[in-house]
Amino acid sequence: MACVSCNQRKARRACPALGQTICSVCCGTKRLTEINCPGDCVYLASAREHPAAVVRKQWERDVAVLLPSIRHLTERQHQLFYLFHGVIARYIPEGFSRLHDEDVAEACASVAATFETAARGVIYEHAPPSPIAHGLARAMMAMVEQLRTHGTRVYDGEAAIALRAIEEGALNTHKTLGSGDPTAYLTLVRRLLPADPASGAQAGADPAPAQGRSIILP
Repeated sequence: MACVSCNQRKARRACPALGQTICSVCCGTKRLTEINCPGDCVYLASAREHPAAVVRKQWERDVAVLLPSIRHLTERQHQLFYLFHGVIARYIPEGFSRLHDEDVAEACASVAATFETAARGVIYEHAPPSPIAHGLARAMMAMVEQLRTHGTRVYDGEAAIALRAIEEGALNTHKTLGSGDPTAYLTLVRRLLPADPASGAQAGADPAPAQGRSIILP
């Protein structure tokens, strides 16, 4: 029986996400990226317990690229970093447009500037130049307003710092990797962050790191 994912290799693993059998290669390479694996998947649990050498090396390279932009974040800022990335992961531009790292950087810069201005006592909304970045910026602001509506304390200064970290990462990843891929940062973060980075937020609670969610090992 051929794998339902690639239709090339022999299917050997029962995939609970697809409800069908897939090959070990697709299971390993498409896990949590193209396949939305449930938390109780035995293969997902095994991979987390004993990651393959090539996967761990990729993880170490990704962390080395991202670390300079997030090493200064406090625990609260680190969690806001995750929450904003949850918005980025869910954001779908209108039409046939595709979200690029440049859009992410522009959106984060404008929202961070808005929070920095508010921290000085001035209410002024900074708008990014591109329509895609503008839509993402509005989604980020809506997330913060929703948290505040439910009683979560989100300080303007801390939100701005977390957003500047994302901006820095989106701008510098291409330089560090020497990559021409316009989504190099988004791809890297998708590998590092969990599939549901926004799940750590609870109504009425302060942003705090979720158990086991830290990118950086102690």
